[in-house]
Amino acid sequence: MMLFRSMSRLCKSFAWRRIKFHTNSKGNSKRKDLDVDVQYKIVNEGKADVLLPAGVFYNPVQEFNRDLTLAIISIFAQIRRQEIKNDLLKDKKNKYNKKVPVSSGEVNINDVEKPQKKICVDDIEAGKKCADGISILDSLAASGLRSIRYGLEIPGVKKIVANDFDKTAVEAIQKNIERNKLDHLVTSSFGDASMVMYMSKGTDAAFDVIDLDPYGGASQFLDAAVQSVSEGGLLCVTCTDMALLCGRTPESCRARYGTMSYRSSYCKEMALRILLQSMETTANRYSRYIIPMISISADFYIRVFVRVFTGAANVRLSSLKLANMYHCSGCGAFTVQRLARKLPTKGNELQLSTAHGPPVTDLCEHCEHKHYVAGPVWADRLHDTDFVKRVIKYVQGKQADFQTRKRIIGMLSLVSEELQDCPMYYVINDVCKKAHVSQVKSELFRSALLNAGFEVSMSHAEQNSIKTNASNTDIWDIVRSWERMNPVHEKRRVPGSVTANILSKKPVLKVSFKRHQMATQESKKKNLLRYQQNPAKYWGPMSKPKANRSAEPMLDRTIYLQGKRMKNREDGEEDAKMQE
Repeated sequence: MMLFRSMSRLCKSFAWRRIKFHTNSKGNSKRKDLDVDVQYKIVNEGKADVLLPAGVFYNPVQEFNRDLTLAIISIFAQIRRQEIKNDLLKDKKNKYNKKVPVSSGEVNINDVEKPQKKICVDDIEAGKKCADGISILDSLAASGLRSIRYGLEIPGVKKIVANDFDKTAVEAIQKNIERNKLDHLVTSSFGDASMVMYMSKGTDAAFDVIDLDPYGGASQFLDAAVQSVSEGGLLCVTCTDMALLCGRTPESCRARYGTMSYRSSYCKEMALRILLQSMETTANRYSRYIIPMISISADFYIRVFVRVFTGAANVRLSSLKLANMYHCSGCGAFTVQRLARKLPTKGNELQLSTAHGPPVTDLCEHCEHKHYVAGPVWADRLHDTDFVKRVIKYVQGKQADFQTRKRIIGMLSLVSEELQDCPMYYVINDVCKKAHVSQVKSELFRSALLNAGFEVSMSHAEQNSIKTNASNTDIWDIVRSWERMNPVHEKRRVPGSVTANILSKKPVLKVSFKRHQMATQESKKKNLLRYQQNPAKYWGPMSKPKANRSAEPMLDRTIYLQGKRMKNREDGEEDAKMQE
């Protein structure tokens, strides 16, 4: 009973009801040849009120994901309309047959004569079709909840296509479109997600926003997505195959994403950079490149929002944005090496060359252990800070529309404070554990770095983390200085061990643990919700829906099967005792 109540609290936004629909064998609701009693779940989220058939995937945990996406697309819609108004995007069908610059502003837009475009002004209202608004593809729509919410809550939308490759799901999508009175804005589609995207490639039907939220990884959809999104369009991609991205099976990661992953303390950020690298290299094949707007790691998944542009000149620079990682198997020190380097040339031309030899020696200079090589990964910026702040302001202005607003504001505030040019992060717990020193409080560790003249911030991906421009040597000097104040027992100094090799060297950096005024971040001072703990039992990605659906709700089945193995084991032990 207590178990059922716990699940009820988690899923209080929906309830199971039996709703009778009259259909024939072809699913035609106009004929009443056959009565089929179908069990549906009513889901209320945001302004949407949708029906969810048994077996069609829905996870209430992902409400944060959907709220965040909705806010980001709303801001993108504003930016898109402004770019169209100022004609900042490249138009391949320009009747003047002249190259129009992209929004990066590399060419003076005043030097190019461009036709005037009519801009929709009166139709900027959520739920109302905007003739010059954005087009959105929800490629894996399931019940269509995302599409319905987009239609009801995002202003400046021209059309939304809710696609799925499951007939039951598409039937539910159509019912939900009618239920929410969005026939003028949302269209249901039955088809393979990749084929739907490929069919819009290079046409006027190209989508301004493509949302990819598959069960598992998104690698198989990236090729179609980077080709099909319009110039300067937005790709919203979710991946839940975190075990693969975080280094548990690096060979599988290479097969899917073209990168060798490695299991480390910073693996959550590395997962983001692996996905961005895969998107960049895929886009480069078609003379396109990406610009990350927001990249987050939350709960059991990663979510990235990137814009896609076309330009051979910028594609040439992609090698500067990618890097290999050298990770010490002993102390965990890491080094980033870019795939290419700039060469000085006469004039304004830029010449690139491959990088020089490895930046590390065979054995780690700190602990004398071997290095592992991982990558390549994305080594450029993960976020556009100005864009992040616009999203925060938007959510603050419309707090009533976002159930997870506190977490969105808290996490994005933490994201906006991150150092953008410092790939990966250290976890203070792991650093102290390697040297077997007593735990250093995070504020004291950050103070030591700030007092030494370095930059430092936290990472949104991990608690007790630090991102800094200090070197590995500087990090270990701080640990050595702390050990002098809090000596390690001699039994920990085993000859040849990581602890002995690190602590045997004298610190060179002058370290002060005096509290620095900048050691506490603004998001902490404002007491924002930054690292949300699991709010309920069974918090996770949920089970993948099966093809042979039953009327039994998946959630009830999860409750029924919970602890079944342990129960069978206990029953077996009792039977054995009785036989004795």
